[in-house]
Amino acid sequence: MPGTVGRVPTPSAPVPGAPAGSSATRSGAAAAVLAHPWDSTPLGPPERWDPAVRAVVDLILASPVPMALLYGDDLVLLYNEGYAELIGARHPDALGRPAAEVFADIWHDPGTGQVVERAYRRGESFLEREAVLPVERHLAGTGEPAVFTRGHSPVRDSGGRIIGVLSVAAQTTQLTHQLQSLSDFAAALSGTLTLDDVARVTLRYAINSFDADRVSFAIDEGGNWRLVRRIRGELLDEADERLPPLWRRAPAESPSPVVATARSGIPFYTSDGQPLGETAVDRHDQKIRALATLPLRSSVIRGALAVGYQAPHTWSAAERALLAASAELIGQAAERARRFETQHGTAQLLQRSMLPEQLPDLPRLRIAARYSPGVDGNAAGGDFYDAFLLPTGALGVVLGDVAGHDVQAAARMGQVRAALRALALSDPRPDAVLAGLDRLVASLGTEAGTHELFVTVVFGVVEADREQITLASAGHPAPLIRRCPPDGEPTAEYVEVPPAAPLGLGCRPRTTTVPFPPGDTLLLFSDGVVERRWQDLAAGLDGLRAAVTGASSGDPRALCAVASGAVPGATEDDVAVLAVEHAVRPSRSASMEVPAEPTAPSRVRHWMAAQLTEWQVPEAVVGAAVLCTSELTTNALLHAGTAARVEIDLSAERLLVSVADYGTRGTVTRAQTDTLSSRGRGLGLIEELSDAWGTDPTVRGSTVWFEILIPGE
Repeated sequence: MPGTVGRVPTPSAPVPGAPAGSSATRSGAAAAVLAHPWDSTPLGPPERWDPAVRAVVDLILASPVPMALLYGDDLVLLYNEGYAELIGARHPDALGRPAAEVFADIWHDPGTGQVVERAYRRGESFLEREAVLPVERHLAGTGEPAVFTRGHSPVRDSGGRIIGVLSVAAQTTQLTHQLQSLSDFAAALSGTLTLDDVARVTLRYAINSFDADRVSFAIDEGGNWRLVRRIRGELLDEADERLPPLWRRAPAESPSPVVATARSGIPFYTSDGQPLGETAVDRHDQKIRALATLPLRSSVIRGALAVGYQAPHTWSAAERALLAASAELIGQAAERARRFETQHGTAQLLQRSMLPEQLPDLPRLRIAARYSPGVDGNAAGGDFYDAFLLPTGALGVVLGDVAGHDVQAAARMGQVRAALRALALSDPRPDAVLAGLDRLVASLGTEAGTHELFVTVVFGVVEADREQITLASAGHPAPLIRRCPPDGEPTAEYVEVPPAAPLGLGCRPRTTTVPFPPGDTLLLFSDGVVERRWQDLAAGLDGLRAAVTGASSGDPRALCAVASGAVPGATEDDVAVLAVEHAVRPSRSASMEVPAEPTAPSRVRHWMAAQLTEWQVPEAVVGAAVLCTSELTTNALLHAGTAARVEIDLSAERLLVSVADYGTRGTVTRAQTDTLSSRGRGLGLIEELSDAWGTDPTVRGSTVWFEILIPGE
């Protein structure tokens, strides 16, 4: 019967007249049962119990499963320790009392007293596979009600007469929660795109759902294997989850159980032993005594999931079935991720190969750009940007959008970008350049037999010596300028560029010229920055202006990051941003190529400290910058596994540091890699010590950067 749990220990004591087969010394509920004055109940004194009743009582007291005997017409209660925990505060007063009195509050509820009485009166057994009982929350292990499988069976004496009911309640809460967790797991896997995502979700689910001490995941990679694991108690924060998992490599014929299962496709279970003894990489692996490895069920990818415990563990049929279902879900997700990564890599390589690899490096004009694919991320898009020097010595900047998210849109984008640069090098006037592009796009539309070729673009000429910008637009969002006067607060304003139709529709562009003194920053952006479904465009434009105004500095890289995240909510469009800052004074820069070696972070720290000290950077800034750079370098080596490039740029207002890697799956020199870094927690440190930081994807890898403002005199 259900109740409220609260264990009430009873001191152990010798009990005269104990039933046969029982220990004379018991504790808890068993001692209370044996010490109870049964002679005042319908059961009578223990020495006169029917042998069949005595056998049932022995069974109840020896069982760890909650069990109770409800004896006689009054259904008097006798139960064990497990049942005492189940009924809680009703114990020990419930012993020897009629069940209808003990559970008066729920006895007449459907499925409670009536099923017990039916088992007693009619001799009908009763089984309920999922009973939600109002027991203490600690029995369930969560804040939800515990779930039990319970049964009631008639008990007969030696003469075959029904004299009571045996009630058994087996808690199945954990299995119920695991099944619910499996549903949540499937939902989480459905949102994964890459194998890194699959690994992250898999490790988090398995360690929690199976309450495991160690979980690992292996996947094939050509002739070798990639492995990643998680250990119980491993501290992970939000920054860790943003980083790729820390994969390890294993040879094709590795003896590791998870790799062996991935190769053979045969599940492997060990209940007690040292399954990782030969392949243990540290003490965590050495402690594992029970291990289950399940192959991923996929026709195009090989892999396996391993779940381990530090104590002996019997793998029940239900648990094996749950593991098999989990492995099948992982296999399906891994297969989707492998296909996505292949398609995504091709599309992004095509997209980025049509964008400039290097932007001009000028003493007074700092330039940065950022491109991010839309929600799908699986197709090439038509957004593009460019910045190049003109024959006049001025800087040409452009940002445009060719409608579409396919290879054809990317190809047209490449044509428009190349034609724009050619036209600008011949005649840099923005209106003349866009007029020429309009004729080209109209021609491309005629050639393709379509009038739906939709191209918007904004083109500007930045003349630093004259402190001005001349702009023209063809149906594109107006550029934004962040004004930073020497004696005032920063502001941001949209440039009032004369409107014109998109290219190919008879565009008649006109120009406007605006001041661009030192300290100001120009921001060009695509509509994916400000447009959100179910939101007014004006709200997006206002949000972008507010974010740019409140930015910590006018640094182009920082503003690109600010602009990309200025408007909340996901966008289905691509995002492209280009920023140009007119520096107050020329900046100083330096760079260092970092090899993929364990000693690299130390070399970076010494080089960085020496360089910044030579530039007379304040000591507080030097210390913070060196620490942050060391963390970024270490993370680049661990997670990308390739060499990296560290760049520092110092202006009067700020220090900008970036660390770029060249890939995502290289090989790190094996030498105590676990001690190299605090992993994601390093990004939390950077967030604390810097004024701004962000990540930028590139064609060959990614770049992580941070900015520290230089305190005034």
